[in-house]
Amino acid sequence: MRRCLSRLTLKPGARIRRYASLSSSEHALAYDVCVIGGGHAGCEAAAGAARTGARTLLLTQNLDTIGELSCNPSMGGVGKGTLMREVDALDGLCSKVTDTAGIQFQMLNRSKGAAVWSPRAQVDRKLYKKHMQSALHNYPNLNIRAGSVFDLVLGNVTRHGSSHSEVRGVKLDSGEVITCSQVVICTGTFLSGEIHIGLKRFPAGRMNEAPSVGLSASLSAAGFRLGRLQTGTPARLAKDSIDFSKMTVQYGDQVPVPFSFMNDVVENANKQIQCHMTQTTPTTHDIVRANIGQCVHIQETKKGPRYCPSLEAKVMRFPQKTSHNVWLEPEGYDSELIYPNGLSCSLPEDVQEKMYRSVPGLENVELVRPAYGVEYDHIDSRELGPTLETKRIKGLFLAGQINGTTGYEEAAGQGVVAGLNSGLSALRKPPLVISRAEGFIGVMIDDLIVKGAEEPYRMFTSRSEYRMTLRSDNADLRLTEKGRAAGVVSDARWVRFEATRAEVTRVTELLRSYVLSPQKWQSYGFDRKRDGAMKSAYELLRHRNVPIQALTTVLPELNAVHPHILARVETDAVYSSHLRRQEADLRVFLEDESLSLNPHLDYDTVEGLSSEVKERLAKVRPTSIGAAKRMEGMTPSSMIYLLRHARRTNAVKLPGGSPSALADDVEILTS
Repeated sequence: MRRCLSRLTLKPGARIRRYASLSSSEHALAYDVCVIGGGHAGCEAAAGAARTGARTLLLTQNLDTIGELSCNPSMGGVGKGTLMREVDALDGLCSKVTDTAGIQFQMLNRSKGAAVWSPRAQVDRKLYKKHMQSALHNYPNLNIRAGSVFDLVLGNVTRHGSSHSEVRGVKLDSGEVITCSQVVICTGTFLSGEIHIGLKRFPAGRMNEAPSVGLSASLSAAGFRLGRLQTGTPARLAKDSIDFSKMTVQYGDQVPVPFSFMNDVVENANKQIQCHMTQTTPTTHDIVRANIGQCVHIQETKKGPRYCPSLEAKVMRFPQKTSHNVWLEPEGYDSELIYPNGLSCSLPEDVQEKMYRSVPGLENVELVRPAYGVEYDHIDSRELGPTLETKRIKGLFLAGQINGTTGYEEAAGQGVVAGLNSGLSALRKPPLVISRAEGFIGVMIDDLIVKGAEEPYRMFTSRSEYRMTLRSDNADLRLTEKGRAAGVVSDARWVRFEATRAEVTRVTELLRSYVLSPQKWQSYGFDRKRDGAMKSAYELLRHRNVPIQALTTVLPELNAVHPHILARVETDAVYSSHLRRQEADLRVFLEDESLSLNPHLDYDTVEGLSSEVKERLAKVRPTSIGAAKRMEGMTPSSMIYLLRHARRTNAVKLPGGSPSALADDVEILTS
């Protein structure tokens, strides 16, 4: 093989690092895509790349930990459940595995509108890992092997008169080189990870698992901006040392709703476990305050998760509160461990025991494994494009906590996008991009690549401007057809999707065609004003006091329709008037997104822009006018100058490739 040696342009003062090269004497295995890491991002990335038809290799340090639930034994939740449904709509794995491994299911926010309903499941750790590994080991086009990646193998390529780096392979710490054209890094908290317990600190990505150090050096030498973030996990408690009688019992839904659109039922619907809830006390908080100086994790200035914070952070941030909720979650059917959700900390081990025993029901609790904090490297996610490919190195994709996010579901959403696009790129096919208007995955990625992550990023429904459209129940209608067009959705899923879509359409038309006068509706027992206006059964569903089941007396054909279909039609009807108003906002958004910007635009040549705005644009390098408008610090005047320059230099293109012929700058900016 010919020698491939990368010569990168480094930051001033950066240490020169010569990357791995290939020589004729080295034996190199050849793949299209190499995925590094077997966590939630890595599993979805590996399956996604293989689903495109690309020859894919999943590399991980320990084969036994593929699909490990490294923190809480649950999947889904507010915002997160929608992410999982979207991964499933693109034929991903996590929802199907959760339906098999889940041991308690709940639909959160049932008392609110369907736009914020969120599926959540307690999961058996062993079952989840078992079924995820089984799915991957039998996945077409995918090989899996143990190995620790020490370095990236890069080459130089000249395009448009300038030199760029591109992926040629990876080098393991054994010295072995594996060639590939695409690499997806999904290292989670392992990238130069360090565990903190009290004032003790030691290198690890998870307890008793070594961190990945070589890749951090490779990324830093390539010029990537690296930062440090923090997260943590609570102690694991001995089940038989807990007095559950002092706690509130929490049950699962009587009829669980599956995560996957491929399933009508979940496997363990009749074997759901109980969870319990308790609370911290003023004594708990006093112990934390008295020992806060013994936590290196808290004393240092790295950013931790705002929305899943440690107990120390909650006590410091909300000093007026005398208690915080704690959920006791079993780790599996045959596990004797309990996960105390809400008691994450990094106090010294002897202090942890006192703190835990100050909680009602935990007076005699035994800590099987101490709580700890983790600090790890992440890159500035503004270094990425919407496919999660880096702007610096062609063929290098990043997904998961390396991009500044927190949570299994956020990692899975990034993993499926990075995996699919790495495979499509390897096969020289068009990319698959999910916009803010199409999914929560698109919202998350857009937030990351436009704004970056100053603290661990978590998905919420409130982050989306179009949450009435982007619901958990309609993820398949939004994304499955898009995935099929890209060639990444299986025949089995497509057949089921088409059947579902046809049935939803049939039932909707049935309801719309059944039109009665107010008097006639009243004769059937429905409360309707006698205003003379004819109303269809579909319109009647907009009223909160008219469930779709009530219409079965008028339309007995509905009795033969599957409850999942009825629920979807009912939700569409309830939101129909709101959706019409939101369609206008969507049209404006899509107009802006259709105006793509040259990612290599020299912003120093744009007259009228301030130095600060030029610096922001050069750092983010937005790929569309819409993305530029969403950047922090962008003013209407800045957008006018940018649009005028881009039009004059043909840097703004319509999807078809022709220069934009917009008539009025101000109209575009104020729309």
